[in-house]
Amino acid sequence: MASHGDAAGSLRGTFRSRSSITTEGPALFRRSKSEPAPESSATTKAGGKGRPTPTRKDAEAAAKARAKTPRTRKELAAAQRATRSESSKTVRQAMRDGDERYFPARDKGPVKRFIRDYVDARFSLIELVIPLLLVTMVLGYSGSRALAQWGNTLLLVIVIVVVFDMFWLRFRLRRELARRFPEQPLKGTTYYAITRAMQMKFMRLPKPQVKIGQALPDEYRR
Repeated sequence: MASHGDAAGSLRGTFRSRSSITTEGPALFRRSKSEPAPESSATTKAGGKGRPTPTRKDAEAAAKARAKTPRTRKELAAAQRATRSESSKTVRQAMRDGDERYFPARDKGPVKRFIRDYVDARFSLIELVIPLLLVTMVLGYSGSRALAQWGNTLLLVIVIVVVFDMFWLRFRLRRELARRFPEQPLKGTTYYAITRAMQMKFMRLPKPQVKIGQALPDEYRR
């Protein structure tokens, strides 16, 4: 009798446990109203790989950039030449326009600007050299010994006058530089001034910003 009672009790316990699983089980899979719904897959996978899909314009720009990237040594050398050529064009145009931002290092600064203005504002005998050289050539090829002698003498006079003019330029320029820029070194200023003065005015770069005889400002700032 006891064995029959125990068996009946175990059957009732098993039935109760199964019924509790049946009634409570679906609750585990029910979604609570307070839980936020997961974001749509379109939001998390909006680019295929976690990034937005590029537009057609961006894709074409990226393709052009990849096409322009040099892949061989020859293409790299060509790209470097093109870059140097573009940079040279920018510098030449800036020197014609007087835009000091793109000047070479040797032409930058208030000291170099004053030297250019000082040389351009004075009348240089170099302006007469080319016409006088043409005269000496005509005299030399005239067939007359006397005229040829006069031509040689005129050429010697031109050389002496130009050399004297360069020494006079150096003397007066260094005096002005010492007065205006007492703390600046004067190394290289004479060479810079003479090389500019030896050129015809219309050939000088950077382009002259003052006229002959024009008064220069007292201060030159950066």
